[in-house]
Amino acid sequence: MTIDDENRPARQRVTLTGVSSRAWEHPADRGALTALRELRGFDDVVKAFFGMWNERGFRLAYLAGAIRVDHRQYPRVYQRFTEAAATLDVAELPELYVTQSPMIHGEAIGMDKPFIVITTAAVEKLDDDELRALLGHEIGHVRSGHAVYKTIMMILTRWATNISWIPIGAIALRAIIAAMYEWWRKAELSADRAGLLAGQDPSASTRLLMKLAGGGDLSQIDTAAFLEQAAEYEGGGDVRDSIHKIGMTAWSSHPVPVARAAELRKWIDSGEYARILGGDFDHRDTDGNASVTADVKAAASHYRESFQNSQDPLVTLARRVTGGAADLGDWAGTQAGKARDWANTAAGAASRAARRTSRPDDTDDATPTP
Repeated sequence: MTIDDENRPARQRVTLTGVSSRAWEHPADRGALTALRELRGFDDVVKAFFGMWNERGFRLAYLAGAIRVDHRQYPRVYQRFTEAAATLDVAELPELYVTQSPMIHGEAIGMDKPFIVITTAAVEKLDDDELRALLGHEIGHVRSGHAVYKTIMMILTRWATNISWIPIGAIALRAIIAAMYEWWRKAELSADRAGLLAGQDPSASTRLLMKLAGGGDLSQIDTAAFLEQAAEYEGGGDVRDSIHKIGMTAWSSHPVPVARAAELRKWIDSGEYARILGGDFDHRDTDGNASVTADVKAAASHYRESFQNSQDPLVTLARRVTGGAADLGDWAGTQAGKARDWANTAAGAASRAARRTSRPDDTDDATPTP
């Protein structure tokens, strides 16, 4: 597969005027986000977290050691950035930095004024359409408020390391972190959808994931074969492979690239992508009407359908043992309920930690690293 930007005709993208982030959010992600936003006092807890984490210092670190993108610095990147933002109807651009790294990567950071960081590898190895998809992905994180909660997850992860010598506390905190990782993997699927909507080029979004998996040279890579890998990963092998997959993903913030490609393809095939491009989507001015109950039910429905349709050998065995997916409503509800459970527990832990770190004799350092 040879990429030639100059010879590829320009695509006419549909501007999604007034689009809400809820339009692209995965049901499990949206259920968790809605539960978080409804928690009384959670905003105060978040601010307490960020009191311990110097957002200004983090931004200064990138200002000092990275390149801030604008029309003068990395103008190609800036153009793709403005295009992605315009398509998603984002009027105020976050700050964008390029930092030195040989790995293709991007992240959204901050609360009061989130900013985006991508690597030099992304600039060098992605063509215009792939770069637009990556930048749209990160804009999606910013619009959904993911950066705030990911930072909390980073802080809790560090705490888990610091108190690993306390068996009971470590086990409880690790349970919270495992649930947050499950949410964050769904948040990545949401951002993949935002990236697709920003670029409106499914093949470019797939190529981006292929490059995340195998580097920048796609001249010897085939899209169909990559998607075949995704199918084999999802349903191939036996129960032993299923157990290995659990070990691979349980403590990972990102789904594996082949799984992300397969999930994005399923979303397109479901008709949701075309429906949004046709103008049928949630608008920002209706965000205040979002129902926690409806979003949690949608998350439960997602887990139920995933269980019913999964080709994973371990899930297939579980269906046989339970006598069919009809008996799994309680299981699906439990999975969806994790959104509220970890949110409440994390909020309580954060509040206690904020009080503890405010004491003069407290020397714990909860500052996350990028």
